[in-house]
Amino acid sequence: MKYLLGLMILPLLLSPAFAETPEDYEQVLPSEQGTLDIGLSVVPEAEANSISKLHIGWIKPGFNKIQEHIDYRITVIKDGENIFGPIPLTHTSIGTVKIPVEFLENGEHQIKVEMEGILFQPIPLETTYFTINVGEKQSTQPIQENNNEGGGCLIATAAFGSEMSPQVQQLREIRDNIVMQTSYGKSFMTGFNQIYYSFSPTVADYERESPVFKEIVKVSLTPMLTSFTILAHVPIDTEHEMLGYGIGVILLNVGIYFVAPAVLFTAIKKKLRK
Repeated sequence: MKYLLGLMILPLLLSPAFAETPEDYEQVLPSEQGTLDIGLSVVPEAEANSISKLHIGWIKPGFNKIQEHIDYRITVIKDGENIFGPIPLTHTSIGTVKIPVEFLENGEHQIKVEMEGILFQPIPLETTYFTINVGEKQSTQPIQENNNEGGGCLIATAAFGSEMSPQVQQLREIRDNIVMQTSYGKSFMTGFNQIYYSFSPTVADYERESPVFKEIVKVSLTPMLTSFTILAHVPIDTEHEMLGYGIGVILLNVGIYFVAPAVLFTAIKKKLRK
C-alpha cells in the first residue's frame, strides 16, 4: 500500500529541466531527414555480461536545446539480430531517456533509434543508427552518471518478470527522466526509498515464491501503470498544467483503489443483510 501511495504522488513532483546540450553526449547524429539531432552516451561503458544505460536525447539543430515531447522506439542489434527491443512506441515529455540494456557479448552493436510525433504534429517516421563497440573504450568520455537515482523497482520487476519489461521501463523512466531531474524530486525519492526498501525485498521474495500472489500484485499495478501512460501523452507545458494533471491522476487512482472497492463492499454488505 505504501508503494502504491508513493507512486500516486509522483506526478506532483514533475517539473522538467532541459539543460543538456550536444556536448553532453558521446555521439551526436542527425535524424534521417535532419529534423533533429540525436545524442547518445553509454553509461557505464558497455561490457559483455553487464548492464549499461543508453542515455539518448533529441536536440533542436542550431539551438543546442533539448526538444520536448518525442515518441520513440529503441532497438539494439548485433550481427543482424535484435538483442534488445524494439520496445513499444514510448513517449518522453522531457526529450531525454535512460534505458538499461544488458549486453551479452563483446563486439560491434547498432543502436536503432526511431522517432516520430514531435510536438504532437504528425511527421513521417525517422530512423537513426548508432554504432558502439562493446568491450572497447569509447572515443570520448561518458557523461557523469547520477548516483542518486535509487535502486530498481523490486516489486514491479518481480511481478512482471524482468527489469526489461515495458511496465518496469515505464516506472524507471518516470523516476529517472522526470522526477530525478528536479531537486524536489530527488528529495522525495530519498525519503520514498527509505520507506520502499524497508518492505519491498520481502514483498518481491514472496512474489517469486507464490505465483498467485505475483498475479495479484500484477493486476493491482496495472491500473496505476495505465494512468501514468495517460499522463505521459498529454501536453504539459507549464507547472500549473503538471499540477492539474497530477491531481487528476491521483484522484483517478484513489477512485480505483479505494472508492470503488469501498462502494462495492458496501453494496455487497447491504445485499447480504437483506
